[in-house]
Amino acid sequence: MSFVNFSIIFMFFSGVVVFSSTRKHLLLALFSLEYLVLVLFLSLFLVLLSFGFELYFILVFLTFTVCEGALGLGILVNMIRSHGNDLLSSLSILSW
Repeated sequence: MSFVNFSIIFMFFSGVVVFSSTRKHLLLALFSLEYLVLVLFLSLFLVLLSFGFELYFILVFLTFTVCEGALGLGILVNMIRSHGNDLLSSLSILSW
């Protein structure tokens, strides 16, 4: 394995660690999810480029990524308007 593969694996696992350790704020969880999506995009691009496949699947992946980001921001805005903050501890099953 080359240095690029090790760096992508390290980037992915560091993103997973950050995502699993963010327990207080929804915005930090959304940032770490977007970082993981960018690492997956980079790895998918490199795999498709190295095998000589078409890159149309990357456009579909980016479309779903934009939809996921817009949904996350919509949830964040809704939560801030209803609760006044983005603390995950202020959420309850009964409040939704």
